[in-house]
Amino acid sequence: MLDIKWIRENAEALDAALAKRGAEPVAAGLIALDETCRAVIQKAQEMQSRRNAASKEIGAAMAQKDTALAERLKAEVAEIKTQLPAAEDEERRITAELNDALSRLPNVPLEDVPVGADENDNVEKHKWGARPGWNHKPLEHFEIGEALGWMDFEGAAKIAGSRFTILKGQLARLERALGQFMLDTHTQEHGYIEVQPPLLVRDDAMFGTGQLPKFAEDLFRTTDDRWLIPTAEVPLTNLVRDEILAQEKLPLRFTALTPCFRSEAGSAGRDTRGMLRQHQFMKCELVSITDAESSVAEHERMTACAEEILRRLDLHYRVVTLCTGDMGFGARKTYDIEVWLPGQDTYREISSCSVCGDFQARRMNARYRGKEDKNPKFVHTLNGSGVAVGRALIAVLENYLNEDGSVTVPDALLPYMGGLKKIEKAS
Repeated sequence: MLDIKWIRENAEALDAALAKRGAEPVAAGLIALDETCRAVIQKAQEMQSRRNAASKEIGAAMAQKDTALAERLKAEVAEIKTQLPAAEDEERRITAELNDALSRLPNVPLEDVPVGADENDNVEKHKWGARPGWNHKPLEHFEIGEALGWMDFEGAAKIAGSRFTILKGQLARLERALGQFMLDTHTQEHGYIEVQPPLLVRDDAMFGTGQLPKFAEDLFRTTDDRWLIPTAEVPLTNLVRDEILAQEKLPLRFTALTPCFRSEAGSAGRDTRGMLRQHQFMKCELVSITDAESSVAEHERMTACAEEILRRLDLHYRVVTLCTGDMGFGARKTYDIEVWLPGQDTYREISSCSVCGDFQARRMNARYRGKEDKNPKFVHTLNGSGVAVGRALIAVLENYLNEDGSVTVPDALLPYMGGLKKIEKAS
């Protein structure tokens, strides 16, 4: 969430940032609403102060036996008590209106983010590796998985409906191996602390990371008013909610391998076949909590950690900088890592790493204090996939496909596969 004080002092900058995102200017309206809010608050405070002062004056008038003055003061206090609840209700209403308006504003992009309308305006940063050199026909992952007999979409549909998958046998093990490989790499080599967080969270957790109130339709809600997490970013980032951290303890780096749940409300007709866009999927998440000075460098570091997973799997990929029109709601800058999928003959996102500045921290009231600081400051937060496990499985199937329909297990995963070196057709 953006700071209304910053908006008052930087109205043109806010509207310029929103224009880059393709949004209408709002600064003037927000400032007017804030002025109304401040006036209402001041009025209520003045009424409370006068009530308190008049109450003391009643005692003084009574002590001086000035009954007439005491009665006038009592009448004044009674009138204030009658009017004050309405003033306080108006204060709560206008404050809630302002906070709701602020909560729906997207973050301000960093200066070096390319300006553009959509994914067609994203800018390639670099590539790594090479496309597979074999000559046999590439296949999409669902063709490979179903032919092997270890991937079942019809069975999943009978149980849960569309956008679910059942993995069995060797493919189930391969997905588990991918997740364990990612966790081990990030915890043992990249300095992240493994966390097993709740998969159900409350409203304030979703609000803290920006999913609520704007993106409720993309989420699954339970009958007891909790939410299934769309990503472990939500519980991991909220670990520091309402905390004041010592600056010398930063950065904090967390990782978690969890199921994630998304309604995919806005993706009707997109990627309806296969595992690319599911209601339920596994993801290894990375979250960093830093001070203000370190967040940009941490963004580069986090992206490199995610890239290392694909390098060790020897998967060709590219990194793109998202333009202002394609960037997420809470991000100031985002790198997408896109892995090459031979079956689709294209790159597809497998990780998205974002630096959010203090945008989420304001919503969570997460702060830090340096040894010389009188007042605490808001932390900076970052999040990224390290990486999406299901999409990594897709990439392995399509890039390691053999001519006979089997799939070679990447060397990096062999320690997790119990001696299995090749995924072969179920007997």
